[in-house]
Amino acid sequence: MFTALMPAADNTVGNPALNIGIFVLFVVATLGIVIKVSAGKKTAGEMYTGGAAFSGKQNGIAIAGDYLSAASFLGIAGAIALQGYDGFLYSIGFLVAWLVALLLVAELMRNTGRFTMADVLSYRLKQRPVRMAAASSALAVSFFYLLAQMAGAGGLVSLLLGISGSAAQNLVIAVVGVVMVMYVMIGGMKGTTWVQMIKAVLLIAAAAIMTFWVLGKYGFSLSGLFDAAVKENPKAGEKLLEPGLKYGKSTTTKIDFISLSLALVLGTAGLPHVLQRFYTVPTSRQARKSVEWAIWLIGGFYLLTLVIGFGAGALVGPEKINAAPGKANAAAPLLAYELGGSPLLGIVSGIAFATILAVVAGLTITTSATFAHDLYNQVWKRGQASQEDEVKVARIAALVGGAIAVGGGMLAKDQNVAFLVALAFAVAASANLPTILYSLFWKRFNTRGALWSIYGGLGTALGLIIFSPVVSGKVDPVTGKNLAMLPKSIDFQWFPLDNPGLISIPVGFALGIIGTLTSKEYDEAKHAEMEVRSLTGHGVAEAIDH
Repeated sequence: MFTALMPAADNTVGNPALNIGIFVLFVVATLGIVIKVSAGKKTAGEMYTGGAAFSGKQNGIAIAGDYLSAASFLGIAGAIALQGYDGFLYSIGFLVAWLVALLLVAELMRNTGRFTMADVLSYRLKQRPVRMAAASSALAVSFFYLLAQMAGAGGLVSLLLGISGSAAQNLVIAVVGVVMVMYVMIGGMKGTTWVQMIKAVLLIAAAAIMTFWVLGKYGFSLSGLFDAAVKENPKAGEKLLEPGLKYGKSTTTKIDFISLSLALVLGTAGLPHVLQRFYTVPTSRQARKSVEWAIWLIGGFYLLTLVIGFGAGALVGPEKINAAPGKANAAAPLLAYELGGSPLLGIVSGIAFATILAVVAGLTITTSATFAHDLYNQVWKRGQASQEDEVKVARIAALVGGAIAVGGGMLAKDQNVAFLVALAFAVAASANLPTILYSLFWKRFNTRGALWSIYGGLGTALGLIIFSPVVSGKVDPVTGKNLAMLPKSIDFQWFPLDNPGLISIPVGFALGIIGTLTSKEYDEAKHAEMEVRSLTGHGVAEAIDH
């Protein structure tokens, strides 16, 4: 154990003392902000939505901070550095997904719900069974998203400290879990939102500086940068700039790419922690404005990742990236070190770590709100629990959720974080999106359709992930290295695709239709009432309270 925690010379990048000093400064500063803005007793509304007191601009910046996770910065930069064009497809998918959220769900979700996704799904249907189903789905999606952030944190801090070994990374992941829970317990949604806003500005600024610096090294010529990246990666060569380096090797990988694309484009509109952000603004107009701000900020950032990714490929090289703790997830920090030495590495890594903390805090709030508001209060207490009791249960749920996230992160620490987030998108698009769209737009939709859609889409997605190469049986054909979550000796995979979206998303939509049409339940008056609320937002808070 102690040997594993000692710095390893071949893994040390820059000055570990300076790296960790800057990193601790970021953590202390953000924690101080959380404490300052979150003073006073918290009601359920303040815990979950910050009292709906943020403007559209503020919330848009916070959404960008929430959405630009470890996957967006660490995972995508690494994917582009190693896979070129195919890696950049993650950026395209994550950005296009926002158009679905803006056009179909942002305003209507804000008008119809109050705290969680289940508020919307259960409004015109039977409350208890639908809330239980929606809560199950929300918890599953949040778990996969948390895995990605934890995996990014383990590799990042291991790189900062120059430590190696599984035990060391596990310890780092545990520390991340502790700090994450502190954010939520102290700050609630208000403190987390301010951290997300600050983090978004810092992250986009750091990415812009790195982009400018990289382009400056190649005379501000993109073609010069691409040529250098190709030269540094002779194994891939010109294929780095063409489609198919990762997803064009066989028919299976091509189909897997289609599955990944479906999950990325449709998943955002079903992510519980993103949907919950729509409730932190006072009006539907501000909700629309939030998404507009978010699209511009997120779109600009993803353009920067193209230069950062190829810059890492050209200036760092695939061998150094693959040899570093966290592998592909270390590409952006390693590029920072190549550009500005230990000071820039410490700053970029500190910002990346603040990114992880802000996102996991938002996810933890979502899981605790889902458990306390939907399950504890609405299902078990039938809406009779006091706000004090609900907030208390939310805090306990945050502790338990943090512990589960730490355990999962230890298993997934060697996976690319962008890939892990794609699994969360697949589950969200399979279980949540069909039910959300049917609830908002289909008059005939009923409780059986909702339950079949949620449980069917969720069960199919999770089942296919468990029996996919992601969990077991995936080995690098060249090096023989295990690429799955479980040890090489365990192999029970039979589903050939890494991402289940191509199968599970259509199953979720189809089961919603079949379940609805095989049930006679239909409340036309309730649908009309929900339609009025979704378009105007009138009376939603009172309806949910009672």
